[in-house]
Amino acid sequence: MSERTPLLQEVGAALREGGLTAAITALIGGFIALLAAVTRRAFTNDAMLLRLDRELAAERDRVDRQRAEDRKGDADRLERIETDIRAMRDLMFEAFQRGRTD
Repeated sequence: MSERTPLLQEVGAALREGGLTAAITALIGGFIALLAAVTRRAFTNDAMLLRLDRELAAERDRVDRQRAEDRKGDADRLERIETDIRAMRDLMFEAFQRGRTD
């Protein structure tokens, strides 16, 4: 069976073989990878916020259009009711006038 060496010993051996330059390169590479991940996350969040803003604006427009349609429908209904009331008033007035002349 082969002997297993602890991970720390292997890291120490790699550091001795590659030297300080390899350790610094690995540290810089890790920092760049971390920076890339943070930057990607920031741009992803910005893109998500922009998308949510667009969706919110579209939803507001839809609600505003729906309210305008509802107001127009209510105004039309109110106009029909007022027309019916005037017609009934005129009809009752005519009936009352005829009743007096008889």
